[in-house]
Amino acid sequence: MLRFTLKWGVVIVIAIIALNLFFGYIVSITRIGAGYEGVEISLSGSQRGAQEIPIRTGWVFYSPLKSQIIEFPTFVQTVKWTQDAHEGSAINEQMSFNSKEGMEIYADVSLSYAIDPRRVPDFYVKYRLNDLTRFTHGILRDVVRNSLNEVASTYTVEEIYGERKAEFLSKVQALIQQKMDPVGVGIQQFGFIGAPRVPSVIASAITAKAQAIQSAERARNELAETQAEAAKQIAAAEGEAKSSVTRAQGEAEANRIRQTSITPQLLELRKLENQRALIERWNGQLPSVQTGNGQMLMELPSAR
Repeated sequence: MLRFTLKWGVVIVIAIIALNLFFGYIVSITRIGAGYEGVEISLSGSQRGAQEIPIRTGWVFYSPLKSQIIEFPTFVQTVKWTQDAHEGSAINEQMSFNSKEGMEIYADVSLSYAIDPRRVPDFYVKYRLNDLTRFTHGILRDVVRNSLNEVASTYTVEEIYGERKAEFLSKVQALIQQKMDPVGVGIQQFGFIGAPRVPSVIASAITAKAQAIQSAERARNELAETQAEAAKQIAAAEGEAKSSVTRAQGEAEANRIRQTSITPQLLELRKLENQRALIERWNGQLPSVQTGNGQMLMELPSAR
């Protein structure tokens, strides 16, 4: 009985070892989670291009003796390169670049990017990396620094620091994107953290000029507002004057018409009309006047 037990015990141990060897070296299984894409790389080096590298997701069975699974995150990655030891890296990672005049400018920048899930093989073939941190703080940082210098060489320090800053950053982002397109890296965001740093004398001069421009613009706006109000009052006065003239002209014309219409013929006509009205109202009785002593006197029409 003891011999039988030992025999089965040895068989079980051998089976466990065999399974470990099988799943550890011959067949292995791994899971690629959401937000990640995996590529299966042949250890024999037979894959000549990105089109020969398969993309893997979910549960993946593979042979560790023949291939390797490398995962890459495809969600947005954000990096900050600053001089602040408490933001981004503990070391000074600020960017420096030169303006059109050759003046050195320092800036803290932030960038967000993501790898196109369909282009993961292209990314791997280009850089042969299995650690995205090395890409971010090595290759991508160099691309950003070079792009900053290329674009900054066409802008003055005043333009970068002031009113054309947004245009400058947009062109830098477009250039970074152009360089990253072949490997499927999409630049989601790029910009300064705070204001670029230039010598204090230059910064003061730029600020003073901007304030002077704002003051001049404010003065122009106030002048335009004053002129508009004055024009409004003048227009109102002119309108009132014209209205008064029109009323006076109307009254004068009415008086003129009335004066020119009163003629001797018109007066004679009015007289005849009045007499006719009196005749029509006469009741046929002769007019009489009572004297003070109660006698009646008859008024006879005078002989003509």
